[in-house]
Amino acid sequence: MKSIAIISSQAFSLINFRGALISALVEKKAVVYALAPDYTDELKRQVIDLGAIPVSIHMNRTGVNPFRDLLDMFKLMRLLRELRPDVAFGYFVKPVIYGTLAAWIARIPHRVAMIEGLGYVFTEASTDLPFKRKFLRSAVSLLYRIALAKTHRVIFLNKDDITDFLRADLVDECKVDLVDGIGVDLSAWVVAPPARSPLTFLLVARLLREKGIVEYVEAARLIKVHYQEARFILLGGLDQNPGALALSEVQAWVDEGLIEWPGHVVVKPWLEQSSVFVLPSYREGLPRSSQEAMAAGRPVITTDAPGCRGTVTEGVNGYLVPVRDVPALVAAMECFIKNPDLIESMGRESRRIAESRFDVRQINVRLLHILGFE
Repeated sequence: MKSIAIISSQAFSLINFRGALISALVEKKAVVYALAPDYTDELKRQVIDLGAIPVSIHMNRTGVNPFRDLLDMFKLMRLLRELRPDVAFGYFVKPVIYGTLAAWIARIPHRVAMIEGLGYVFTEASTDLPFKRKFLRSAVSLLYRIALAKTHRVIFLNKDDITDFLRADLVDECKVDLVDGIGVDLSAWVVAPPARSPLTFLLVARLLREKGIVEYVEAARLIKVHYQEARFILLGGLDQNPGALALSEVQAWVDEGLIEWPGHVVVKPWLEQSSVFVLPSYREGLPRSSQEAMAAGRPVITTDAPGCRGTVTEGVNGYLVPVRDVPALVAAMECFIKNPDLIESMGRESRRIAESRFDVRQINVRLLHILGFE
C-alpha cells in the first residue's frame, strides 16, 4: 500500500483546496498523511472524515525568520523519516521549499511540488520595489532553485509562471507539468439564478492589496455616484501577509457605505446573491474563486494578468481589464449595469467553460498520474 505526505502551511486549505484530491487518493487505497501547522479539532475531524491522517507540524506561514524556518525544516525531516511516505507533495511557498528539502534529506523516494502562484514577493509593484522586497525576491528565488532541483515533478497552474521560472533558471523544463487549475466539484456548484435587482458585484479573496481590493473599492465609489443601488460585496478574512490590508481600512469602507464585508464566511450563499464576480488581482496561479463563480453561472471581470486571464474569454464569459486600472474596471462593470441581459448569457458561457476545463474529477486524474497513484 503506497503512502503520501501532503504538506501545507495552512490546515484549512487541505479541506478547501485538496479535499477532492485526498478523497481520490483514498479511493486508490493510498495512506494519506495531511501535514499542516495550524490544526483545530474541527479541521482534524474533517481530514479524518476524508479518510486521511492529520499530522501537526511546525511551520510559520508568513514569517521571514530563516533560523526558525531551518529549525522547522529539520523537525519536518525527522517526522518524514518516521512516517516514511512513498511520495511527498508540497504546495504554497514554504511547503514547496522547506517541505521538499526536508523530504530530500529524509530520502522520500518521490517528491512533487505545486506552484499555486508566485504571491506577494514576485508580484510587480506600481513603483520601484523597496530594498527589503528585492532582497526577499532574490532569497526566495535562490531557495526555489535549490529546492526544485530536488523534486521529480513540478506542477504549475498557468503558462506565465512556467515561463518566468524557466527564464530565471529556477526549474528544469523536463520536470514541468501544467495542470488547468485545481478544479471545482461541478455537482456542488450548481447554477443559481443571478441577482438582477439590485445588481450585485462580488469579490472573494484574502484581504491583500495584490488581490486588487483597493481598486474594487475605488470602482465601487465611482459606480455609486450614478448607480446608488448597486451592491458591492467583499468576502475574505484579514491576513498576516506583508501586503495585507488593515482592519481599519476595510471598516472605513464599510462605514462609508461602499461595500458589505461579512468577513471570512461560506462563499456559496453570497455567490447565489451575486450578479457578477470580480477579481482585479495583480497575479494568480489559476484562481479557485473564479472557477467556483463560473461553475455557479456567473460572468467574471478580472485582470489581463498571469493566472487571471486563464478564466475569461474576452466578451464571451466576461471582461479582462488592465491591472490597477480603475477606469477600465468601472467601464466593465457598467457594461453589465447598462446591459443586464449579459449577466445570464455570459453566465451560461462561464458554466460551459467550467464544465469543459475545471471539472475537479478530470483534473485529479491528471494529478494522480503525476503523483504516481494511477
